Amino acid sequence: MVNVGAVIPAAGLGKRMRAECNKQFLSLAGFPIIAHTIQVFQLSNFISEIVIVGARNDILNITEIVRNQKFNKVSAITSGGSQRQDSVLRGVEALSSAAQRVVVHDGARPLLTLEQLNQFLEDSEGFSAAITAIPVKDTIKRITETGLVVETPPREFLRAAQTPQVFNRSILEKVHKKAAEQGYYGTDDASLLEWQGYSVTVLEGYSENIKITTPEDLWLAEHIIEQRVTPL
Repeated sequence: MVNVGAVIPAAGLGKRMRAECNKQFLSLAGFPIIAHTIQVFQLSNFISEIVIVGARNDILNITEIVRNQKFNKVSAITSGGSQRQDSVLRGVEALSSAAQRVVVHDGARPLLTLEQLNQFLEDSEGFSAAITAIPVKDTIKRITETGLVVETPPREFLRAAQTPQVFNRSILEKVHKKAAEQGYYGTDDASLLEWQGYSVTVLEGYSENIKITTPEDLWLAEHIIEQRVTPL
């Protein structure tokens, strides 16, 4: 496998957590959320380097966590932009030239396991772009601005996108820079490739790989980790 660099965007404020600090620093099983996230990429033999993108005021805290946990694959810690998309581009640009593929993973998704990450990277090796996603359980309604239902798309063709997402580096940089030039913002990195007509392959995601957004998510994450033999 070619060199794979990891970009972990962790600059979001997490207002829905109603916490006094960035949610990345909240304790999960005795460690900061961001530490759980980085650990998986640190341990993966497929990952050559890690770039973390944080809010400007959080750089020192992230640096301290990286040092304390001895995350020696972290090659750069850089400040993010106004939007997640801007932060990811800064992270990609901070990777060394050796990284030919880039895997992007939300800092607030700390429950991804090493086995899941490695399996995803193995399964996605033949694709220029691949994401993890899970089937939706609820019936989805597309509505108008006034709340009227337009359609009910068949659930069998719907997926809830997650991270990790992996891309050919040159393509990812190309679409990010084009989006920045044109002021286009997608909902995730894969949507930028879709916007430019590139194919994106969907691989099986993991139901436990939740994004911690609310206090209820943090409670659920604690419960999931309690069921695991070695949380960190």
